[in-house]
Order: sequence, then C-alpha cells, then structure tokens
Amino acid sequence: MRDLTILADKFETLPPSASIAWAVEEFGDSLIVAASFEDPVLIDIAVNVKRDIEFLFLDTQYHFAETLWYVEQLRARYGLNITTVHPEVEPDSLWATGDLQGCCAVRKVEPLARGLKGKQAWITGLRRVDAPTRANAPVVSWDAARDMVKVNPLAAWTDLDMAGYIADHDLPRHPLWERGYASIGCWPCTRPVAEGEDRRAGRWSGADKIECGLHQ
Repeated sequence: MRDLTILADKFETLPPSASIAWAVEEFGDSLIVAASFEDPVLIDIAVNVKRDIEFLFLDTQYHFAETLWYVEQLRARYGLNITTVHPEVEPDSLWATGDLQGCCAVRKVEPLARGLKGKQAWITGLRRVDAPTRANAPVVSWDAARDMVKVNPLAAWTDLDMAGYIADHDLPRHPLWERGYASIGCWPCTRPVAEGEDRRAGRWSGADKIECGLHQ
C-alpha cells in the first residue's frame, strides 16, 4: 500500500469519487461505508463508483422514525447493499440520566466495532466543518484505534458544497431537514437549530459533548 500521507495530499484536490475508487480497488470486499443517512451525498457518490458497495448502518434503537423511513427510501432508490448492526443491549434511560457517553458507547461505538470486524478499511462521511475536533481530518489516514485505513472522501466539503451537490443531482433530503434539523442523530439528543446557530448546535444541546465517539 502506498504511503497514506502522500495519498491524502493527492486526494485533497480531487473529487470524492477518486478516494472511494482507490479504496474499492485497494480493499475490495474488505471495505465498508459507514453511513449515518443524515443526507444522501456520500451514498450517491459511493454507489456511482461501485453499485454494490457495502454500507454499514448502526441502528441505535433511538433513531427518528423519519430516519428509518429515509434509509428505506434510499435503499429502494439505489438498491443499496446495507448491513445493519444493532446494540447488544435493550432500550434504556442512559440518555435521560445524563450518561450520554455511556449511551453512545453501547449504541454506536461498540456496534461500529462489530460492523467493522474483518474489514481492512472504512469510508465515512466525516467533514472538517462538522466540529473543531474534525478540523484537520485527512481524506485518507491510518485509524490506529481500529487498526485499519479510514477514508473521509467529503472531508474538505463545506455545507454549501453539500447543498449544491444535492440540488445539482436532484437528490431527496432527509424528511427532517425542512423542519430545522440540520444535523440528525438520535431523537433524545437532537433538536432543530435556530437561525444563526451552528449546524451541529442541535446535537447534545446543553451538554459538554460534541462527538459520539465514532471518530475519536
């Protein structure tokens, strides 16, 4: 495998499809795309590179009904190859008692580890504008915590880039978008954002938390 830093520099100025195509050629069936189904951009680009590319969806048990409906809408539109991973715990009240970290750990972080098991690389929708913790995210890197390659094709994209792609390709938005949900996670910890607020201000509002743990 070529030096990942060199590859990251190369893909910085290329379209997202380039890094996805490289990952498909390099890793084949040992590659998976972790999709939050917050928007259709990564999904649309990935299936246009490889029609049957595998997607990983983490069903936290706390998704909005609209999110689950949107998953099925996109599955039908593209004929998506989706692997769904569920928590190994029953629904509980960790989120209500303030243990947000513990809730994310059992509903996102641990299921992701199972979903990535046996893979050599994963593709994510992470973008630098999402949070300060992601500001320096490379397009391609070594994920030391998971001992695998991590590809962030959309790392350099702005919100305007995303909106432009959706409009140019006439893609369906998440049904909660028009109701003010600019960033969509689990229903207990997501609210609409007010005019002038940061796009992710509605995630874990009022808590000292900006990451769920998937990208830490």
